[in-house]
Amino acid sequence: MWKVITTVSSTRCWRKDRGLPICIGPLRRRLEQTVAWLLALMLLACPLPGRADQPFTEITQIQLDRSEEGILLSATIKLELPQIIDDALQKGIPMFFVADAVVLRDRWYWYDKQVASAARYMRLSYQPLTRRWRLMVSNNPIGSSGLALGQNFDTREEALAAVRRISQWKVAEPGDVEPDVRYNVDFRFRLDLSQLPRPFQIGAVGQADWNIAASRNVRLGAESVR
Repeated sequence: MWKVITTVSSTRCWRKDRGLPICIGPLRRRLEQTVAWLLALMLLACPLPGRADQPFTEITQIQLDRSEEGILLSATIKLELPQIIDDALQKGIPMFFVADAVVLRDRWYWYDKQVASAARYMRLSYQPLTRRWRLMVSNNPIGSSGLALGQNFDTREEALAAVRRISQWKVAEPGDVEPDVRYNVDFRFRLDLSQLPRPFQIGAVGQADWNIAASRNVRLGAESVR
């Protein structure tokens, strides 16, 4: 015999003078969804200046170092936010960036072998009430059970400078890399559209200004891992 489990839920209501109940919960959710859709449509419908052919993102510098802690990666990213993303940030919509690195061992007889990987998640947001910027950084997706470090900034440029610069980030443990063996590291930086509100995810499809991504491969020679 199947066991049926039922749950009971309630929604707060109030009555008008006519005695008709009006439920607040569903109305509020519909209002929030409507506002999100309208905001997304307004931003996505705005015409942009002629910058479509100009790359917004580029990895200009990257360096690998071997230390007692493991393989450390430092990088500088040229990141210029399109106007549509700036507008969304100014209206309180956070943007999520992801940097990931994959360490591969060279193999002449087959595909390179992955020996280590790491990811760095960043959440950039603007707080209109305080007029301050906040950047959260974590090794796990922001919003999950993982911990995140937060830092506040007075200006947009200060906050973006922290996003653009990655310093001494551990991408592999000491035991992951052997001496006298050549490795290469695939490094990628991108805007994570899956973390945006759903109206923005749908509206961003096919729009080049939302395609913020850059990648670069760098070698870790045998002489660098002695």
